[in-house]
Amino acid sequence: GQTVSAKPDTKNAITGFNVLLKVKASALKQIPQGQRQQIISATSSIERAYGSANIGTIYDIPFALLFVGVLYLLSPTLSGIVICFAILVFILGSVSALQLQKDTRALIQATGTCNSLIQSATAEIDTVRAFNASTFLSSLWSSQSEKVQCLRRNMEGRQNGTQTIIHTTTALMSVLVVAAGATLVVAGELDVGAMIGANILAARALLPISRFSQLGATFAEANASISVLKEFARLPLESDSRSYKPQYKGGLEFRDVSYALPGSTSPLFESLSLIINPGGILVIRGSNGTGKTTLTRIIVGILEPVRGSILADGLDLRQASSDWWRKQIIYLPQEPTLLNTSIRENLITLNSDMNSQELSNVISSAGLSNYLDESPLGLDTQITDNGRNLSLGIRRRLALARALTTEGMLVIFDEPTEGLDNDGVSCIF
Repeated sequence: GQTVSAKPDTKNAITGFNVLLKVKASALKQIPQGQRQQIISATSSIERAYGSANIGTIYDIPFALLFVGVLYLLSPTLSGIVICFAILVFILGSVSALQLQKDTRALIQATGTCNSLIQSATAEIDTVRAFNASTFLSSLWSSQSEKVQCLRRNMEGRQNGTQTIIHTTTALMSVLVVAAGATLVVAGELDVGAMIGANILAARALLPISRFSQLGATFAEANASISVLKEFARLPLESDSRSYKPQYKGGLEFRDVSYALPGSTSPLFESLSLIINPGGILVIRGSNGTGKTTLTRIIVGILEPVRGSILADGLDLRQASSDWWRKQIIYLPQEPTLLNTSIRENLITLNSDMNSQELSNVISSAGLSNYLDESPLGLDTQITDNGRNLSLGIRRRLALARALTTEGMLVIFDEPTEGLDNDGVSCIF
């Protein structure tokens, strides 16, 4: 059974995670963090539902038909009784599964909300403490926990009720089979040995169907999880186009570019047209919320304009390979974050072929040499909490080093001096 489900389980897990990696940022941002985590939980639920034991139960169902056929040869009357009870048990299990599926869907949503609260409590420790948000979060957690527990109790009660009914139905069938068999024995239509054999066959015939019917909750959760995966799969993915320029020189052109925030009644900026020639410098200034960071994210390809186009040496970025384009950019975001892996692996994300000397040059250019020399593990130091536990200056230097590994022709710095001391600023300029 494990061999049968191993490949589909692995495929579902990989597909689910790849959706998170490839879905357009604008679409993913509309989904709360807790619900995004449900996509991984969904693959686990499907894996449990179609595990070896449950697959074995499904494979046993044809044997139930075989036992009924053998029983028919002994006594059509007794086989008729067994068939009726088998249909009854199957109907009971199916009805229970349909009822459980609705509750399971609600439970998944409630659990997603709980995950969001856990994310806030663990990832935003300073905010929770500094602004006395613990009481507020505790109140929300109590409400959601009560909802989750209520749903689980309802599901468990329905499940136990279904199991009790199925066990009672199985016992009742056994009684009727024995009673009907005894009547046939008295009438001379069946001998005692055949009646005992018929009773054994009846129990064997109903057992696989009974087990299958009791899997209603498990398959209901799996069906709800499949629905979750399908919803995520419908989200728009980043373009997998393979168009690229063999040699990008660094030019960029905006043609009538406009962008509006989701749900906004007016654009953040519109009719933006300009040309940046290779080697040129453009400084964008403006007050908070005027769209400076949004514009950089559009250039990088994280967001898409609602109108117009951006061309890199004449190639429309909507037609360009995302992987290729991001290797052409030296990008330092306003709020840099890192991956929860080693510093070395963070730095070579965009250029895994870098040799030791090239990496050393990048580290020196970003002013990280002293920091890494003082770290016991150096480049093998593990990043935790996506780097938020590091000082902003060190995090920005690490992000700068990561950006420099691309050796790109287009430099995009968003608030480049923020959080840096004089030495850090000198690394930028």
